[in-house]
Amino acid sequence: MGNKAIEISDSNFKEVIGSEKPVLVDFWAEWCGPCKMIGPVVEEIAGEYEGQAVVGKMDVDANSSTPMEFGIRSIPTLMIFKNGEMVDKIVGAVPKHVLTQKLEAAL
Repeated sequence: MGNKAIEISDSNFKEVIGSEKPVLVDFWAEWCGPCKMIGPVVEEIAGEYEGQAVVGKMDVDANSSTPMEFGIRSIPTLMIFKNGEMVDKIVGAVPKHVLTQKLEAAL
């Protein structure tokens, strides 16, 4: 369970989502209360799906072009990518089983 969610930025985003494994991206910000609730859950998932999926977080305050490109208006927004394409999108803090279910579907 040593794996942590990776930091994703505008500059490495394309490279990260190009992984052959499904990629879960958590778009968050320091000032966002619900983001703080879902953050530890995203970290848990990163550990549990080590080797099966890539799990990362993008700070929307530090990176503006990617969230803009995807029209992200509220955070947390979590997206699942497969082969570089978005296959699912979850807006708001949801229970862990909802995230794992959607990630499982992309595996």
